[in-house]
Amino acid sequence: MVRYATRLETLFVVVPESALEAYEAALSEVCTTIGFFLLDEDARIWRIEGVKDAGGREDQLIPALALAELITGVAAELGREDTESEGWLARTYSSFPEQLVGRRFAVRGTHLGPGHISGRITLTLDAGVAFGSGEHGSTRGCLRAFESIAHRNPKGILDLGTGSGILAMAAAALLHRKVLATDIDPWSVRVTRQNAALNHLTPLVRPVIATGWRHQDIVRGAPYDLVFANILARPLCKMAADLAHHLAPGGIAILAGLLQSQERMVLAAHRRHGMKLYKRFHEANWTCLILEK
Repeated sequence: MVRYATRLETLFVVVPESALEAYEAALSEVCTTIGFFLLDEDARIWRIEGVKDAGGREDQLIPALALAELITGVAAELGREDTESEGWLARTYSSFPEQLVGRRFAVRGTHLGPGHISGRITLTLDAGVAFGSGEHGSTRGCLRAFESIAHRNPKGILDLGTGSGILAMAAAALLHRKVLATDIDPWSVRVTRQNAALNHLTPLVRPVIATGWRHQDIVRGAPYDLVFANILARPLCKMAADLAHHLAPGGIAILAGLLQSQERMVLAAHRRHGMKLYKRFHEANWTCLILEK
């Protein structure tokens, strides 16, 4: 179980939905966990908050926020709140009960102790460090989407931007196949490795630090029958050509991290490269797209 010896702080901004993606990316530069909260459904106003070591990585925070303001034209005021480490963990645990997702999966925090629900695959994660712990709409949408296409029995599988490794582990556990799990963040790769070991999936989940589609391990594993990419809408659009190139004919891509309002943009980018919509899933304000080559 993770414990924090240093003092923590919570950073937060309140922004319109049009600026959500850019400011989420900015806070992700310095925070180990990010949350989204819809404050005003009619006006589409969101609060984004993240937790980090107090005073840490300030040299990265300032330019990241400046870039978000430049991209969006929204000057969001940064708020800070002192966060007691044990208090934060307690709140995290209380807000992370066992998650039942779809018909096949259960996501369980290590703070709950051992447990298993008959007929479901239980994925155990540490709530204190997980990026993608089953409670976020985009993660839940990906798990439901995967469940709906698992009968196609994909062989070559890539989880791009793996975070906690939850999607890679779900595929490995359900299909009993090897999964390449990549992320640009070394900490995420470390967390994925720990979670794979915790779930006895080390032989099947291979975590790798990779900065993009041209990384040698990604290229070597292509073409893929299934690609997970639970990232953000604009990066997904920019990578559409690379995704299509690395998919096998008839291959499936499960794309998430996008709001329902961004669905059309992401679809258009991928249709230009020969991808077609197979199915979509909605979870709260989030959309998950299943695309087929």
